[in-house]
Amino acid sequence: MTKHYEVIVVGAGSMGMAAGYYLAEQGVRTLMIDAFDPPHENGSHGGETRLIRHACGEGLEYVPLALRAQELWDDLQTKTNERIFMKTGVVTFGPAESLFVQTAIEGGHEYKLNFETLSADEINARWPGITVPDGQVGCYEPDAGMLFSENSIRTFRRLALDKGAELKVNSPVMNIDIHDDSVKVDTDKESFIADKLIISGGAWNKKILDDLDMKINIQPSRQTIAWFDSDDTLYQADSFPGFFADVPTGVYYGFPSIDSGGLKIGRYDNGEDIDPAYYNKQFGTSKRDEADIRGFLGEYMEAANGSINVGKTCLFTNTPDENFIIDKHPQHDHVAIAGGFSGHGYKFSSAVGEVLSELVTAGETKQDISLFKATRQSLQPENAGEVYFKARGK
Repeated sequence: MTKHYEVIVVGAGSMGMAAGYYLAEQGVRTLMIDAFDPPHENGSHGGETRLIRHACGEGLEYVPLALRAQELWDDLQTKTNERIFMKTGVVTFGPAESLFVQTAIEGGHEYKLNFETLSADEINARWPGITVPDGQVGCYEPDAGMLFSENSIRTFRRLALDKGAELKVNSPVMNIDIHDDSVKVDTDKESFIADKLIISGGAWNKKILDDLDMKINIQPSRQTIAWFDSDDTLYQADSFPGFFADVPTGVYYGFPSIDSGGLKIGRYDNGEDIDPAYYNKQFGTSKRDEADIRGFLGEYMEAANGSINVGKTCLFTNTPDENFIIDKHPQHDHVAIAGGFSGHGYKFSSAVGEVLSELVTAGETKQDISLFKATRQSLQPENAGEVYFKARGK
């Protein structure tokens, strides 16, 4: 007999695992299904850490969601001995005319955040490991910092299962049938029925939604990150902040050295478009894997421009406008969708999980998600090639 659930979550990664926990916490009979065994190296949460900034250069609309996410991360920390959040501070810097930097500063003012606006000289004096040229400015948030992404997913998983949720791992979804008041999900081994469905398949969302005749304009890309041997007297986590740099050569983000592991850095804006089922996961197979980020270190953080300790790849799933997709299916009110997080979604995943749980239980959410509609014009397939994909550096 096919087992019946109230909600099935397809994709139990960053957002899906959080959603599963918040559903189970309410006593909702929940099944989470993942093609792998989260946390894993096949999605967008690998690589140990992610930044959380509250003054979001991506847009003022993101600030309330970031603040709610921080509340939920702080709450999650009380439920585990694993590190969930480390307050290192985050500095965002770039030319004075950078829209990203100016939006972050504007958000800090509008939402009365704890932040400082810094000149290049002030940045260089406060953190000798950074050399910012004249004419650039920064926004520093002392209450921001790092999330331990894999620890967080493990914690959400444990708590969700403790509350009665079920999880099927290494179970690729082969087919989804959506009926008027139910859904049927087939994996390669079993079939399941539920009243409601959450789709949060990361880079696989495009294929899942295509199969459901919901064509949307999203594109997975291969990204790289690396840990560089660095001077811990300059870059260790108790004295050096996380950083986001929107500079003329590109857009970069990074993390202080934790336990002498080296300064971690990635580039945000030049990923290679891929099919997630067929791409090279090996760091270093392209010269640009190292060259792009080493060039930034040579200009801005020379004392961290050492040998590479570890290099990894991960996936972004980009929308044309870099805004998320968090919405109900336009034809099926009992199906919620989360995707297109465009490389800046992890910090919000606790709040997104809560939003998804609200959408499939209450039918609405306390958060303003109007920016993230699945039906917005830029996502329509007829606009493919006409919209500027900022996240891919074009």
